[in-house]
Amino acid sequence: MAAVLELVAGSYEQITFGYQVKTDEKEWTAKAEFTHHAHTASVSAVAASERFVVTGSKDETIQVYDMKKRIEHGALLHHDGTITCLEFYGTSHLLSGGEDGLLCVWSTKKWECLKSIKAHKGHVTSLSVHPSGKLVLSVGTDKTLRTWNLINGRSAFIKNIKQNAHIVRWSPDGDRYVVVMNDKVNIYELETATVTGTVANPKRIASVKFLNNSILAVAGDDETVRLCDVEKAKWVCEFKAHETRVKTVDSVNVDDYSVVVTASNDGFIKMWKIHLKEELESPTLLGEVNTSARLTCLAVRRTSPMQQQITEEEAPQATTSEELLPELARTKRVRIATEEVVLEEESKPKKKKKKNSGK
Repeated sequence: MAAVLELVAGSYEQITFGYQVKTDEKEWTAKAEFTHHAHTASVSAVAASERFVVTGSKDETIQVYDMKKRIEHGALLHHDGTITCLEFYGTSHLLSGGEDGLLCVWSTKKWECLKSIKAHKGHVTSLSVHPSGKLVLSVGTDKTLRTWNLINGRSAFIKNIKQNAHIVRWSPDGDRYVVVMNDKVNIYELETATVTGTVANPKRIASVKFLNNSILAVAGDDETVRLCDVEKAKWVCEFKAHETRVKTVDSVNVDDYSVVVTASNDGFIKMWKIHLKEELESPTLLGEVNTSARLTCLAVRRTSPMQQQITEEEAPQATTSEELLPELARTKRVRIATEEVVLEEESKPKKKKKKNSGK
């Protein structure tokens, strides 16, 4: 059965685009599934799980969409400042980071904030959950790389790094991770927590994505996507993906190959087919779609054939930002999630209250 994929992209124009990809033909086509204008500032982050899509914005909110019921689920209002990063762990939890230095853990069952950790003195710039779900890495503008124990919400390890890092990612197997600072990728081993190799990109790096445990796709402030072998710490392949700089890259494995999805300032989302062999060949273009927007972030999600059938019956036809007015005129019903927050400092023990001696 052909894979069923959905592309979700955010833009400077405050709009989130959703496309359903038909993968049963030689040239893949992306059909407009939804366009949504829930934010009042540019979309800064997007993440997708099996059921939900979430978007973060400079308007300080996280918008939640239930893709199973095809409804706007509501907004999460806990961060004070831009939402900088969003990541699901499986189907049960969402993690968010923001300019307020907070790292929040949300339950997707009732959309409650289970933990709110003051993770960095400056902004949280990126986070990544270990495949086990027990640890999360975060980097921020305080020049630290921090490891958090998600079981108790406390700091497990703090590493001072010489520069502000803006991206951190675990490998799929969880035995190594990468930290990105400007144009450099530092490759760490979990066992030793030391840098085993470094690769330098010609331009500042905007986005990275592990295609498997050894190959990392890197997009910088140019039109090229480069593939790095993190075991050997060297570049193994590169290709021109867009006419202008690539803003973000994501991927999904289909059958015996990887589909790399790129989004650019030029408004295009492109899908590339890469066979992850020992000798990597240049990828082939599977398909593309023009959103006519300045794209900022991207997520790829796999859906079930049943969801695809529902989508085909109900999908709106808007494809560009110019055609959105009829969509935006619809009445919205938003449920705001209220959350109880436990704020935990990583280093300050709680003071015991003195008993009143009755004097």
